[in-house]
Amino acid sequence: MRRATTTKGFKRTSTLLRDRIRSAGESRGFAVTRVLTHWAEIVGEDMARICRPVDVKYGRQGFGATLTVLTTGAQAPMLEMQKETLRNRVNAAYGFYAIAHLRITQTAAVGFADGQAQFSPPKKATEAPKDPAVLKEAAEVSAPVDDDDLRRALARLAENVLTKNKNSKKGF
Repeated sequence: MRRATTTKGFKRTSTLLRDRIRSAGESRGFAVTRVLTHWAEIVGEDMARICRPVDVKYGRQGFGATLTVLTTGAQAPMLEMQKETLRNRVNAAYGFYAIAHLRITQTAAVGFADGQAQFSPPKKATEAPKDPAVLKEAAEVSAPVDDDDLRRALARLAENVLTKNKNSKKGF
């Protein structure tokens, strides 16, 4: 008996991008791309905010690789003190003693392509104050609904629609 598919022809994004991520990671020396994709989980949020992996180089003898980590100049001394902890966490992700050396590369906040990367997540944009007339009209539209959650959701939808219509130009 054949099992019916539940995906209806859709695929996860991770399966579509897996080969590209693997080839990009391997071109930089990352045999296990999990170090790149799950960096914050591997080294911890505190370290992930101040650094990111750039390159892995394997020596001629084959007794472990050198992981190059990019950080800003101000964070380099802090990262230098945590070198052993960082190396141990990355080796735990590999499952064996893959990284023998850790090299810290400093960069400015602006500059080359790798130096422009943000180590911490971007801050959320603050919302502009809402127009009281739009809020009143959205409340009137959703007022007949008895369920509180549904009424709030409809009010938010009405706000978005009314704000979009207000901001759009006629003829477009």
